[in-house]
Amino acid sequence: MGGNSRHQIIKRVQTELPRGAPFDLATLAALGVSPQLAARYAEGGWLVRLAQGVYAFPNDDFGVYGALKFLQQRVPRLHVGGKSAMALQGVRHNLGSRETLVLWGDARFTLPTWFTARFPARYVYAGLFESSDATLASKTLISAPGLPDGLRVSASERAVLEMLFDAGTKQSLEEARNLFDGLRSPRKELLGQLLSCCTSVKTVRLFLTWARETGVVDVDDLLARHTLRTGSAKRWMSQYADGTLLSLNPHG
Repeated sequence: MGGNSRHQIIKRVQTELPRGAPFDLATLAALGVSPQLAARYAEGGWLVRLAQGVYAFPNDDFGVYGALKFLQQRVPRLHVGGKSAMALQGVRHNLGSRETLVLWGDARFTLPTWFTARFPARYVYAGLFESSDATLASKTLISAPGLPDGLRVSASERAVLEMLFDAGTKQSLEEARNLFDGLRSPRKELLGQLLSCCTSVKTVRLFLTWARETGVVDVDDLLARHTLRTGSAKRWMSQYADGTLLSLNPHG
C-alpha cells in the first residue's frame, strides 16, 4: 500500500471515529485498516496502542464513560453497580476522596490495565441474581440522568443489594449502613423481585434487618408476597477482618 493511500485511510479514520473512547480492530477494519496497518499507524504516532487490539487517538484524554461503553461491548451486562450506582443517583457517604468505581457484570473478567491506570476501579462477578424473567435486567439496569445513552447503571433497588453484598468485605459495615440509610422510596414490587432471585443469604438477611430498623419498606409484607432465600432458621454470624461481628436473623 502506497504512502498516499495510507494517508487517505488515516484521514478517514480521524474523520469518522469520534474522540472520547478507545476503539478496536473490528472498528478499524470497517474503515479499511488491517491489524498490520494499525500497527504501522501506531509506530508513526497516528494512533496509540493501549493493549493488543485496542487503540485510541493520540492526546485523546478519553473519559471513564466512553471507556465503559467500549468495555460494555465485551462483557455481558457490564454496568456501574453497588455504591457507585447509588452515588450516581444521589446517595453517597464519602464526598472527599476519589472513589473506586464499582463495576458488575455477568462473566468472569479482568479489567484491562489501560482502564484501571486511568480510572481506579474493581470488577465484581458474583452471580448475585438468578431469574427466569428476561425483563428483569432491562428493568434494573438503566441509563441514569446526565450520563451518555447506553451506559448501564444499576437502578437503586439493584444497587443497594449489590452494595450489601460487598458490606463487611470490600467496604465497612458502617459505610454500608450510612448508604442504606440514604435509600428513599424504593419500588417495592421490583425490590421484591430482586430479593426473591438473590442468591446471597447474607445479602437478603442484611437487607431485611436494616429495612426493619429503618422502616424503608414493610418487611412483613415483603415476606408475605415473595419467597426469599433466607437460609436455615438459625442465626447467621460472620466475623470480618476488622473484627466486626455480623449477626443476622432469617427474617430481619
